[in-house]
Amino acid sequence: MPSDFSKTQPAPAAARRTTCGTALKNWGWLHLLILTFTLALAAATAFNRPDTTTNLDALLLVLAAAGSISALARQLPLQSVLFAAFITALIGGAAHGLSARTGLPFGPLSFGTTSGPQLFNTVPWTVGLLWIVALFNSRGVARLVLRPWRRVKNYGFLLMGLTAVLALVFDFALEPFARLKHLWLWQPTKIALTWHGASPLSFLGWTFVSLLILAFIMPYLIRKQPGNPSTPDFSPLALWLGAIVLFSVADAQAGQWAAVAVNGVLAGAASFFSWRGAKW
Repeated sequence: MPSDFSKTQPAPAAARRTTCGTALKNWGWLHLLILTFTLALAAATAFNRPDTTTNLDALLLVLAAAGSISALARQLPLQSVLFAAFITALIGGAAHGLSARTGLPFGPLSFGTTSGPQLFNTVPWTVGLLWIVALFNSRGVARLVLRPWRRVKNYGFLLMGLTAVLALVFDFALEPFARLKHLWLWQPTKIALTWHGASPLSFLGWTFVSLLILAFIMPYLIRKQPGNPSTPDFSPLALWLGAIVLFSVADAQAGQWAAVAVNGVLAGAASFFSWRGAKW
């Protein structure tokens, strides 16, 4: 037998596990760095004029999307997470573009110049990133809340449903902020009841699109390796709550105290149930 035969053999399982563990540890530090910079930048921009949008806002959104992706990449293959992010941005952006053109599924709206350059002269490039932040972190919060039920038969459907609800809460908090920043403008409809310009049709459309996106991406976000459940990951909750707090600070500066109060109740409920589920 040749003396160098051992060099051609695959590495022992223990060595492979060590290498993978080191890679995950390094990726975890990168995620922590992104998360720290995101929250620090959010704190730095929170007290800007609520009716203006700067390049820092766009940078904050990019960092938040990167943090949302890196959080999942610590548990799942990076290529699966990136594909899910692409699908999320594509469907979410297309839905907003369609609504700007036809009024469906969210209702008639027009985008302001503060939203950034538009793709295909229809939808700002920031909208796709916004969907990644909303859905990925809503899913992370939902996983915390549902930890006590992670072994039940219908867990996947429960996760999809709660993720859509939390994404709807995110949108509910976003709408007053978006109006202050002139990110988009809702056109009048026959429905008199609105929330800072957004009609119930907008929130129904957001829920429908969220469920549609989740139906496409959930198969790519399933952990396929057997083993014990991972420890609770609070970074999605940090990003989700960070966004709500940022929206609320702008609302408070503009004197929109009803929106601040609603945001506080919703954020408090999500935090409580996340903490309770994480202890399980």
